[in-house]
Amino acid sequence: MVRLTISNPEKRGALDQAILDRFASTMPELDARCVIVTGEGGSFSAGYDIGDLADELLAEEAEKLVAHPFAAAIDAIENYPYPTVAALNGHAIGGGLELALSCDLRIAAATVALGMPPAKLGLVYSHTGVRKFIDAVGVPRTRELFLVGRQIDARTAAEWGLVNAIVQPERLEGQALELATEIAANAPLASRGNKRVIRAILDAQAALAPDVERELVELRRACFSSEDFHEGVLAFGEKRHPQWQGR
Repeated sequence: MVRLTISNPEKRGALDQAILDRFASTMPELDARCVIVTGEGGSFSAGYDIGDLADELLAEEAEKLVAHPFAAAIDAIENYPYPTVAALNGHAIGGGLELALSCDLRIAAATVALGMPPAKLGLVYSHTGVRKFIDAVGVPRTRELFLVGRQIDARTAAEWGLVNAIVQPERLEGQALELATEIAANAPLASRGNKRVIRAILDAQAALAPDVERELVELRRACFSSEDFHEGVLAFGEKRHPQWQGR
């Protein structure tokens, strides 16, 4: 088995291009029968690293970060042939939560919070990302996560099915290792085959008509150049409430 650690503790595990590129390049090279993904310090991941995007290039840089490096990292995790386990040592927010949800199983420390803040940033989330949440927790809970934007605690996340188990923080590393060891001891052909079957079924259910998919992609693309997204990111960096304009 292999453990991959998101190392950016100064920014609460924010996913910058270097971290995302490492996921995309490292995952295809692994041959472990189980991979653990975890964070460093007190956070798993606070999501996209948007705090340092240049103001004058905000739309362009934000779209580049979430459109390619993030998508490539997520694809690498999802396409890994053997099971993956996210060990949530700290908060998993936004893109950090989607990254965790891209793993096959999730164990969370009892003290963590999870949330999707796109509505508070003026961001239209990707339809592929939203679909992961619908598959995991259903439509009503997905609406609550994305339309309300509040964070939920680990116990609520477990009740919703967003995480598979919660443990005390001091037991998280050992529990994740124990689970990964059990998974790695299973028949490799069965592990690969069953994971492939599950993924194929979910992909088939998520298929959209081409014109609808183009509409959703354009809806997301347009948000990056909106005044509200610009304001949402600035307000986030300045730790203040945004002033929405609806455009």
